[in-house]
Amino acid sequence: MVDKTLVLGGGGVTGIAWEIGMLTGLAERGVELTDADLVVGTSAGSVVGVDVRSGASLAELYEVQTRPPGDSEIYAKMGAGVLIRYLRAMAFTKKPEVARARVGAMALRARTETEQARRKVIESRLPVFDWPDGLLKITAVEAVTGDFVVFDADSGVSLLDAVSASCAVPGIWPPVTISGRRYIDGGMRSAANADLAAGSRSVVVIAPLAQGFGAIESLASQAGRLRQQGTRIVVVTPDKAARQAIGRNVLDPAKRPAAARSGHAQAASAAAAISAVWSGS
Repeated sequence: MVDKTLVLGGGGVTGIAWEIGMLTGLAERGVELTDADLVVGTSAGSVVGVDVRSGASLAELYEVQTRPPGDSEIYAKMGAGVLIRYLRAMAFTKKPEVARARVGAMALRARTETEQARRKVIESRLPVFDWPDGLLKITAVEAVTGDFVVFDADSGVSLLDAVSASCAVPGIWPPVTISGRRYIDGGMRSAANADLAAGSRSVVVIAPLAQGFGAIESLASQAGRLRQQGTRIVVVTPDKAARQAIGRNVLDPAKRPAAARSGHAQAASAAAAISAVWSGS
């Protein structure tokens, strides 16, 4: 049985910043989550998961997030048209894999940046390019079949490819090609995929997004099942101040510094509950 699992959810470029701010603020208060036995990363959380496992200084990572993003990030917006296409893809089916395959088909048709251009953005975010030590699971969805996929150091997939796939928001960024197959964002199954922590004694979920819709299961549902299994779990999502700092467009790099600072500030109110679960007290 895994003792401690850290689950890091999706939430765009602002989600990365908020999570880094949160982790840094917690560490400053003596709550160190980087000693997790297992780290699960989805979309934005896959980037932060690599940060956590790499041994990089949280203080330095936080300082980077509070800077203006410069040219390393590409502005994007989740417009109404994309959301409508999501809803259409998920309508009239109760089978999650069918809904995911439909979203994948939409992603394969969409006009986006090239894979090469997007890969450079992901590359600029990572502190290492080899799978780091320690258990790290990165989620994605196979675009054609809708199958849920979990990449790790034993998958035979490069770390950069795994993170790129996990961050491939359908309709916004191109599906990622790995060994002839195309992959999209792991958040198309769940915003955090917290159920991958099943069997852990203590679980901390840091999730910029938590709601489900259509065939995408909510974080609350997954957390509830873990509690029923006897897992100690705490879920942290952005508070009111953080939501205001992040704004409506989680893909806007200009919001990154404010999102990071809001996560850092929110750590003060979240530290006690997280510490209790993490320490098993």
